[in-house]
Parts: sequence; structure tokens; C-alpha cells
Amino acid sequence: MSHLVFIALGTNLGDRFENLRQARQALSPAVHILESSPIYQTPPWGYLDQPAFLNQVVRGETGLSPLELLALLKRLEAELGRLPGIRNGPRQIDLDFLFYDDLALETPVLTIPHPRIAGRGFVLVPLADLAPDLRHPLTGQPISEMLAECDLTGIFPFQPTADAQGKGG
Repeated sequence: MSHLVFIALGTNLGDRFENLRQARQALSPAVHILESSPIYQTPPWGYLDQPAFLNQVVRGETGLSPLELLALLKRLEAELGRLPGIRNGPRQIDLDFLFYDDLALETPVLTIPHPRIAGRGFVLVPLADLAPDLRHPLTGQPISEMLAECDLTGIFPFQPTADAQGKGG
């Protein structure tokens, strides 16, 4: 059985554009990406003394269970160079599991939908590009309404250089 998932990708270290490309590629074949949002440059959140991020959301299908998908995302983060560090600090790659069908789940290791979607423009802007009418399974609020209530200061579309585009991105 195939499940619809939304995954947020973020990076602020190294070749950020390439990091996102590699993360999208690494998700396959476990997650078949149906659509990728545009990429946005966003200011750091939480811990402010760090470089700007590139953020993107993908919509995909998977046969993995929620816990299997979480394990895959954590493994891919490590394989793609994420190192342990301070919470909300700089990172090579961040893969956040946002939605899994219309499932609401809370376990000691996983909460779906992601518990901190609301108020985070760096997630809501690219998510709204893919699914503005998607409703939060607990609140019923559409993504477009959540976005309208969000501070979007410093978030803008990222335009990669011609060199970065030539790397297969």
C-alpha cells in the first residue's frame, strides 16, 4: 500500500543546493518523489548565529510505515553528512517528516504531523506551493491559512547560479 508523505529538507552548510539535490536523490527508491517545491533561502530559526538555510518540501509516496520512514530519514541524514550538534544549529542536511496521509500519531520517538509546523515559514512557504489546501489532521486548518498567520520576513525564492544548475540540480 502506498502512503502520501510530505518531507521538509533544509541545509545551511557546504554546497546547500547540492545537499538538497543529494537528499532528494537519496530518498529513492523508498520514497517516490511526486513533486518538489521551489527552493527558498530562509533565515536561521531558533539559534540565530549561523548561515542562512535553503529549504524545500517534497511530496512523495512510500510503502514504508511511519517508523520505518523516520528511521530512513535519520539514516540518510547521517549518510549525507549531518553531525550531532546544538538544537536548531547549523547542519549539512535536515530531513523532517511533516505528514503521512491524514494520520495523527504520537509516540515517544515520532509525532505526526510534525508538531512544530505552525509558525514556521521555512516549512509552510514551500509546503503551500505543493498543497495549499492540505488540512492539518488535528486542527483542520488548511496550510494556506497557517501560512497567512506566519511571519515571512527574510524568506525568498533561491536562484541557483549557472554553475550549481550545471551540477544536475
